[in-house]
Amino acid sequence: MRISAKAEYACVAMLELAAHHGDAQPLPIKAIVEAQRIPPYFLVQILLQLKTARLVASTRGASGGYRLARPPEEITLYEVINAIDERSSAPRSALDKDAHRPAVGVLLGIWHEVQLEEERALRRVTLVDLVRRIQEDHALSYQI
Repeated sequence: MRISAKAEYACVAMLELAAHHGDAQPLPIKAIVEAQRIPPYFLVQILLQLKTARLVASTRGASGGYRLARPPEEITLYEVINAIDERSSAPRSALDKDAHRPAVGVLLGIWHEVQLEEERALRRVTLVDLVRRIQEDHALSYQI
């Protein structure tokens, strides 16, 4: 499974927004940068892509920032990654030109099955699931 650094940062930023879902004010970019150590210029680009994908909404002004466009239980990890990396439905392979050969055809079929399983797994995980995991892991670390 290959996920770009940009998509990973997008996931982390979305988790920060999910953790603040329901707050009265949108979350400023500076707060996301400080909490998650994402380079500011990079974060601005990521948030613009997430906004284009209608996963986040922005508010301008002194008290502006970003918030999730939908509740965190309705946003999947697949949506976030796909908003940044735009994953295709067919995996790319150096063997594509030889797909007519039986051995290559079988391998390409397996690559496709693996990609479908990966997509199914990412579609099952929502932001709220991940926020809960973070909260559970954080609570456990203080009990030790």
